[in-house]
Amino acid sequence: MTCDQSGQELRRIFEELGFITCTDAMGPVLRQTRKAAYLSDITVLLEGETGTGKQVLARAIHQLDEKRRSRPFVTIHCGAISETLAESELFGHERGAFSGAVSPRKGLFQTAQGGTLLLDDINDLPLTLQSKFLDVLQRNVVRAVGSDRETPLDARVIAASNKPLAQLVRQNAFRADLYYRLKVVHLSLPPLRERTGELGALMLEFARRHRDAFPGITGVEPALIAHLSSHPFPGNVRELEHSVVRMLFGKSEGETLCLRDWVEQCEDARDEANTDPVREGARTLWQAISQNGLSYAQVLRSAERHILEMAIATTPRGRREMARRLKTSERTLYHKLQAHGLTSRASATAG
Repeated sequence: MTCDQSGQELRRIFEELGFITCTDAMGPVLRQTRKAAYLSDITVLLEGETGTGKQVLARAIHQLDEKRRSRPFVTIHCGAISETLAESELFGHERGAFSGAVSPRKGLFQTAQGGTLLLDDINDLPLTLQSKFLDVLQRNVVRAVGSDRETPLDARVIAASNKPLAQLVRQNAFRADLYYRLKVVHLSLPPLRERTGELGALMLEFARRHRDAFPGITGVEPALIAHLSSHPFPGNVRELEHSVVRMLFGKSEGETLCLRDWVEQCEDARDEANTDPVREGARTLWQAISQNGLSYAQVLRSAERHILEMAIATTPRGRREMARRLKTSERTLYHKLQAHGLTSRASATAG
């Protein structure tokens, strides 16, 4: 099997598990993920910005784990834990342990017994609870509130963070010992801005997933891909998917996702078009660079010449008026015209 075939097979495996990637950019991460999945008792730390697919990858690890995939996959949303009820929610309680505890209850740790426990947004875990988590992870036991017995815990732990934990450790916002306990295998998911080569394929896959909103999409307009290549996407892949759904919902014809679909259905894009008249021109220049092999300098020089030519053609009163309309000095305009070989034409229009 060739390296390329191996990469394609790996992408196919993870695509079936819901994690979409269409180039080799994610190859190293996927290979490490698959290897970690086969080691059923190893702790994994997933780091990446919001929307990069950490939850999907965590579930993929669970599904690839032959020992645990038939057992529960439980998610603890660390930022949403109530500190006052945390121990009961996490570790369970016995009947009569506190007012309102009318019957015994399993905590989330015990619910994951035999399976996988995802500690999502572990960076938001209150400091007061971090020591309790560390104790559970180190000793693999939990004690329900009101109980004098410790229950062995058999669950793989995966932690996900949308902020670099090492940085939080340096800021004393996260315990160093808990960080090192979680970071047995460390997987970092790149943001969408580092995966722009996958934009078209990702959009087609999302169009297929959501074909109930509008079926039959077979392509993505190059102008749309060029435009989105410079879009910030703070929500990453998740934001891209939601954008595709909006485009599909508003679409009434055609087999291609177009730049027009994006502008019509995305409020931010409409606002940009309404408030920034230069943006459309910049988009055209970007297409010239990305699709025609022109350099940044070539495009800027060519754009400047065309602007000057249009100014000459539409300004009959000469260079002084032209400078006023261009909001520049006559001296600067003179040198610009001379650089582009347009001096004589400007002189002919001078008053």
